[in-house]
This record gives sequence, C-alpha cells and structure tokens, in this order.
Amino acid sequence: MKVNFVIQGKVQAKQRPRFNRYSGKTYTPNETIAYENWVKTCYLEKYKDKELMEKPLRVTIKAYFEIPKSTSKKRKQQMLNNEILPTVKPDTDNIAKGVLDSLNGIAYKDDKQVVKLEVEKYYSENAYVTVMIEEIE
Repeated sequence: MKVNFVIQGKVQAKQRPRFNRYSGKTYTPNETIAYENWVKTCYLEKYKDKELMEKPLRVTIKAYFEIPKSTSKKRKQQMLNNEILPTVKPDTDNIAKGVLDSLNGIAYKDDKQVVKLEVEKYYSENAYVTVMIEEIE
C-alpha cells in the first residue's frame, strides 16, 4: 500500500512542549496543535476511509520553502533549479517529527513503524510539504 498527499502552507516544525511555572503543568504550543490538525485534515481529505497501515513503513517528506520576495531574479532562478538549497529553520528532523506524530492513529498505528525516513528541503514559488508513505513488503 502506498499513499501520498500535500500539506499546503508554510513548513512548520514540531515545537518542544512548554512548561508553565505557575501551574507546574506542561503543554503543547497552540501553533503545533494547529499544524498537526492541519496535517491530519490534509491526509483525511484524500484517504478518509483508508485502513491503518500495519507493516513497516518508508516515508519520504519533501518540504518546499517560499522564496523570499527580496531575492534577485538570478538567485531566484538558482533556487528554483535547486542550485541553492534552503539551509534555514526548521530542521529536517523537526519537520519529520511534526508530520509523523500527526499521522499516528490516522495513517498508521504508530510512527515506530517507520523504518526508512527521507526528508528533503527545497525552494518553490509557494510553501508546501509533500508526504509519501509506503508499506514495505
């Protein structure tokens, strides 16, 4: 089984849990909760009735960052040709964490099933993320 879908919008990382020193409780930042819900929505729009994957998984995540408006035409073309790649935040591991955690219990039972993971960063006219999940036979 193989699925792929697109997450439109700015690439976001999973943020660390925050600690409220007054209440002594830990909480997840609202931005992270909103992004994880958006990832779930994007997946479910395409694969609403799909059964959970249970086999080992190969996941490929490609994050496309919007080119800054102030970029020169020459540099912009280099970015679109992948001659210049984004070495900007968020880090690839945090991009993956946000996407994989969002899909727990939605696309697969648990992200511990992921045995192969590839995360790539590119520039594009618009920001978005593509995700491909494939069961390994």
